[in-house]
Amino acid sequence: MRRIVQSQKLQNVRYDVRGPILTEANRLEAEGHRILKLNIGNTAPFGFEAPEAILADMIHHLPDAQGYSDSRGIYSARTAVSQYYQSRGLKDTQVEDVYIGNGVSELISMVLQAFVDDGNEILVPAPDYPLWTGAVSLSGGTPVHYRCDEDNGWNPDLADIESRITENTHALVIINPNNPTGAVYSEEIVKGLVDIARRHNLVIFSDEIYEKILYDDARHHHAATYAGDDVLCLTFSGLSKAYRVCGYRAGWVMISGPKEIASDFLEGLTLIANMRMCSNVPAQHAIQTALGGYQSIEELICPGGRFYEQIKLADRLLNDIPGVSNVTPQGALYCFPRLDPEVYPIENDEEFVLDLLRSKKLLVTHGTGFNWPKPDHFRVVCLPDEELLEEAIGRIADHLATMR
Repeated sequence: MRRIVQSQKLQNVRYDVRGPILTEANRLEAEGHRILKLNIGNTAPFGFEAPEAILADMIHHLPDAQGYSDSRGIYSARTAVSQYYQSRGLKDTQVEDVYIGNGVSELISMVLQAFVDDGNEILVPAPDYPLWTGAVSLSGGTPVHYRCDEDNGWNPDLADIESRITENTHALVIINPNNPTGAVYSEEIVKGLVDIARRHNLVIFSDEIYEKILYDDARHHHAATYAGDDVLCLTFSGLSKAYRVCGYRAGWVMISGPKEIASDFLEGLTLIANMRMCSNVPAQHAIQTALGGYQSIEELICPGGRFYEQIKLADRLLNDIPGVSNVTPQGALYCFPRLDPEVYPIENDEEFVLDLLRSKKLLVTHGTGFNWPKPDHFRVVCLPDEELLEEAIGRIADHLATMR
């Protein structure tokens, strides 16, 4: 009989956040081991719950959410998103500029399917959220990774971006605040990224899902603010992180800039939206309440709040480990520490995290899983409470002590 194999389109696609290491963790759990999983930014397992008003409004609308909606999303949700951006200075944003999806992840895939032709090059940061690299490849494009500079707070290296642009380059991906590094880009950097796109006729894909999770004096700047009327900018965001409803799968993409020159692309995006019928309708009803109501995220990101205190604790504990350095995150929910190669001469960081998993029953994600080119980083999710987080990083410290 003929073997049934995976599509060749998957040959360059990886998603190690839920890859072979998670498979090994599941095997260990099946044997009876308790695994502390710090590989995914999933808020619910760590005691974070949706604001009650969001839950109540979603339940209230369930009788009206039994059928398909407009493929772009229900009107109230798209109105709320458009008004959200209007209130942030993007006054020309209209309801027609918004598409609702099953989280940002689905919308990334939809947009790239509508945009990318075989061989198109898309600039993606390194390190990145790996869905971007995988989705570009699956769409037939070529991800080209530009360097984010750890010595400069993980800000994108603008000169490196310029050096990677060719006649086949079609778009620039920005992840701000950044996953996995926690960097929040300055106004100067965002303007610089937009200027590169403007001068080279690139479309901007700006992933801003962590825009509300900022610490201390960090301030988020929408790329669309500086793109103006002459750079097409697609801004991605949603409810998963700031409103602690990862499972609701409620995200959106907002399109700004010269839409008149992108009518054919937008027609294709609408076609793909139609083909999947619509996104989860009950969760769409949560969007208006979330964006218009009390912003409980503020309690979590200020001193004394769980997000704030946990990420500060993780940063301090990691930097206290000999041979480990971590750039203090300005936003998001992660630390991306570096292992000094002279102290820890690791050749395969996937094997490193597998060894950590087997010896300490702790699951993290290796840095090359985020398309970082060297095996000298890993990502820690900072969602456990302080006591559990201290235990987790203690396990990391103990494991590293055996390697020194």
